[in-house]
Amino acid sequence: MASAMAGMEALTGVYDGLKSRMDKTVDDFRANLLSVRTGRASVHMLDNIKVDYYGTETQISQIAQVTTPEANLIVVQPWEISLVGAIEKAIRTSSQGFNPMHDGKIIRVPIPPMTEDRRKDAVKQLAGVLEDHKTSIRNIRRDGNDTVKKAAKDKLISADDEKRANEEIQQLTDTEIKRVEDLFKAKEKEVLTL
Repeated sequence: MASAMAGMEALTGVYDGLKSRMDKTVDDFRANLLSVRTGRASVHMLDNIKVDYYGTETQISQIAQVTTPEANLIVVQPWEISLVGAIEKAIRTSSQGFNPMHDGKIIRVPIPPMTEDRRKDAVKQLAGVLEDHKTSIRNIRRDGNDTVKKAAKDKLISADDEKRANEEIQQLTDTEIKRVEDLFKAKEKEVLTL
């Protein structure tokens, strides 16, 4: 659908800018979903765990090879043997509830079956992340509405154009919020399914 705002000289590029920022928010939410624990092992379960790598907090996937050879096991093979202890400690002290073991070279992270309480906690945590992302989308909408309001105040667009632009921004907002809600519902179903 072509943007009505694209035809308003004062608002050229506003719609595309808002859509781009909202899409980034949806992509960030999708990335968050990948790290949420379900009953099956996924290399993304370790995405939010950082390790001190020469003074820099670094994702495990950037300093080690992470694989899932079995449905209930993650294997982490650091590029440098000296990192084994630090990576194991970071995984153990994370909020994920993992109990990693290592043989001096490779870290094995067994993924225990999730209890019903753990599943409900994961969904509750995810619902909070969903709300944060919906708030981000609404904040982007507010920025767009402020831009439109300023253009109207400066007499760069008519009152009708202002109304059309605001409606268009609201439609975009509703669409993007529905996208994150749909992603949430699919992940919720996946987490709660035994």
